[in-house]
Amino acid sequence: MEILDIGEVAERTGVPASALRYYDEIGLVTSVGRRGLRRQFGPETIWQLSLISLGKKAGFSLKEIAAMFGKAGVVELPRQTLHARADEIDNQIRDLTVLRDMLRHVADCPAPSHLECPRFRKLLRVASRPASRR
Repeated sequence: MEILDIGEVAERTGVPASALRYYDEIGLVTSVGRRGLRRQFGPETIWQLSLISLGKKAGFSLKEIAAMFGKAGVVELPRQTLHARADEIDNQIRDLTVLRDMLRHVADCPAPSHLECPRFRKLLRVASRPASRR
């Protein structure tokens, strides 16, 4: 079995050693031992860190991500939770698209007052609607 020093894991993954130590302390990854004061990790740590990174990008908390690692590091991805998070991301994309369009229009609108501009007023109405009605 290939054993990786904490520095090597940090270099390969871009995850700082301080984060690796924290993840080890909270049980997200598990060091397999130490060489002097330096923690050593198994090769599975590389893919575990990739999943942690993906989960963080998707907005999951470290606690939620930890729950996705079952016994012995087996990944247990809850499909219903993933679908729900994907729906939340879709809503964020729609909200951010409206915001982007509004900002671009405000920056380029030739109207003397933005409140006189029909397109700007429409964008304001859309932006102020509850998310469920957009």
